[in-house]
Amino acid sequence: MKLHEYQSKDLLSRYGVPVPAGDVTSDPEEARAIAEKLGGKVVVKAQVLMGGRGKAGGVKLFENADDAATFTKELIGKKLVSIQNPAGMIVEKVLVGETVDIAQEFYVSVLTDRNIQQNIVMLSAEGGMEIEEVAAKNPDAIVKLPIDPAWGVADFEVRKAVVDAKIPKPVQNQMVAMIKALVKAFVETDADLIEINPCAATPEGKLIAADAKVSIDENALFRHKSYQETSADSAEDPIEAEASKRGIAYVRLGGEIGIMGNGAGLVMQSLDEINAAGGKPANFLDVGGGAKADRVKACVELIMMDPNVKGLLLNIFGGITRVDQVALGLVEAFSTMDINIPVVARLEGTAVEEGRKILADTKIIPCATVKEAAAKVVELAYGK
Repeated sequence: MKLHEYQSKDLLSRYGVPVPAGDVTSDPEEARAIAEKLGGKVVVKAQVLMGGRGKAGGVKLFENADDAATFTKELIGKKLVSIQNPAGMIVEKVLVGETVDIAQEFYVSVLTDRNIQQNIVMLSAEGGMEIEEVAAKNPDAIVKLPIDPAWGVADFEVRKAVVDAKIPKPVQNQMVAMIKALVKAFVETDADLIEINPCAATPEGKLIAADAKVSIDENALFRHKSYQETSADSAEDPIEAEASKRGIAYVRLGGEIGIMGNGAGLVMQSLDEINAAGGKPANFLDVGGGAKADRVKACVELIMMDPNVKGLLLNIFGGITRVDQVALGLVEAFSTMDINIPVVARLEGTAVEEGRKILADTKIIPCATVKEAAAKVVELAYGK
């Protein structure tokens, strides 16, 4: 799960990483008080997990507390839309922080490199822009330091990486200390990404994490209870956020064919068959084992929240999940929702005959195999 900026900076500060002073709020008057405490000259940042929030109007600098409060009032409840997130996200909180005078920008992160199956430190003297852009234009500007899973990183290895990355000598010691703190935080918080960009050097020669991103392994949240209450708000996509609140395994994929199955393997099979038939999957959705009618209905509602969905493929094999229970959920969903897209189903397994009888008088089109069902829904959805 991705943490908001204020959560990321709070986490890093606990490990000794310098971060700008500030606080989070959803109240304009409280924003005024925070700004006054910081001297009036502040930056107000919308706390939404989306790229391009600055260009979308979610980040502004202010010279006084009154203007910061006015902007906060305008921002709370507003939907920000960007190229990276055209669906947009509603602003519920803002971070009011001190501004940072930046003399030079660096990039530093700790993440998992799946190619070498190891955690690594990435460091570059070219901060302030996407690391992918740096890698494309000047790959030699990026230094990668593998982290030994048993021993971590030694001081001399970190110092060599800092020198190789051409970090200026006056801030090298601070960068070494920051990297060691980030590695410690990465391991102890079960993170899968910690990124500081930009890591700013001030005119006075102090390093500070001007912006930060932290992502925690969701499977480790039971060890980090302080983040569990905000986990439902951690998704960048609003439908994924709603799925998290409902406890449903859903990933939005951007296509037009909605997919629901009971079991990750069945869903993956459905994705492959849709692609093979010439369609594009809109989502991954695993209804889960033992799903009752109300859960099936909730799953259909999630899929239909995506306005791009032109067809729906159901791939149900009744083992733990009885087919008749799934059928009841589908009937309930269709009776309460205006579903005007083709729905094709492959049903098999426990209580399949009962399930087919329940769906006999509905708009759902039955098919004998997943391949047949995928071809049918693609044909109907795209008019092929």
